[in-house]
Amino acid sequence: NSTKIVLYSNLNVFCVDMSTGRHVSVQTGGSITIPCSYDQYYINHVKYWCKGTHWTHCSSVVRTDHPKSTDRTSISDDINKRIFTVIMTDLVSRDSNTYRCVVEINGGTDFMIQSTFFFSEFLFFYLCSGTPELYVEQQEVSGVEGGSVTVCCYYSNSGDMKWCRMGGDCVSGFSGTLNGTSVTLTRTSDANNRTVFTVTMSGLKMENTDWYWCRVGELEMPVHITVSQQTATQRTSKMTSS
Repeated sequence: NSTKIVLYSNLNVFCVDMSTGRHVSVQTGGSITIPCSYDQYYINHVKYWCKGTHWTHCSSVVRTDHPKSTDRTSISDDINKRIFTVIMTDLVSRDSNTYRCVVEINGGTDFMIQSTFFFSEFLFFYLCSGTPELYVEQQEVSGVEGGSVTVCCYYSNSGDMKWCRMGGDCVSGFSGTLNGTSVTLTRTSDANNRTVFTVTMSGLKMENTDWYWCRVGELEMPVHITVSQQTATQRTSKMTSS
C-alpha cells in the first residue's frame, strides 16, 4: 500500500487552511502555476496532481511518470531544487474541485518521514468569474545579479502585505531583507485605479532564484524570480554609468 499526500489546493469559494493559510484566487479562463516543494527523501518518487475532496479518493490528473496525460494540465519536477510544478491552463467552471500535489510514498520506513512532511504546507485556491481579489500579470520575473526586480501584485481584498520566500522568511511592513537581499514594499494605485502592492528586491544574488509568495490578508499568489549573471555588456555599462 502507498501513503499519499503532501499538500493540496481547493477550488471551492471558501476554505480553511490547517497550516500556512494559503488561499489563491484564479479567474475562469485564466491559468495558474503552482510550485510544490518536497523533502530530499522523495527525489526519486513519483509526483502527481490529483483531483478529489479527500486524499483517499483522489484521482490522478497528471503525473511525473506520464507528464503529458492531459492537454490543459502539465507537471515538471526539478530534483535539484526539490520542487515540482503544476500548470493549469484555460480554466473552466468544471475545474472547480479539490486538487492536491502528491508525492507517492511506499509504506514501511517512509511512514514516519511522511507524517512530518504531511504538515509542511497546505495550499487552497478557487475560481472566480470576475477579477481575482489578488493577482499578478506575470508569474515569472527575471533580473540580473546585482540588479533589482519589481513585482506588482494587484488586489481588492484587505489585510497585511507580505512577501515570502517559499519555505522561508517573510518581509512585512515597508522594508526588510530576505537572504541578505533588500526588499521594499509599497501600496499605491495605478492609472486604472487598481490598488497595487509593489515589491522591489534590490542587490540581487544568484541564490535569490526561487519561488516567492505575494500575500495580502489570507490571499496569496506564487511568483518565480530568476536571477542570471550579468553579461559583459551589462557590466561595462554599469562601470561606465558609475
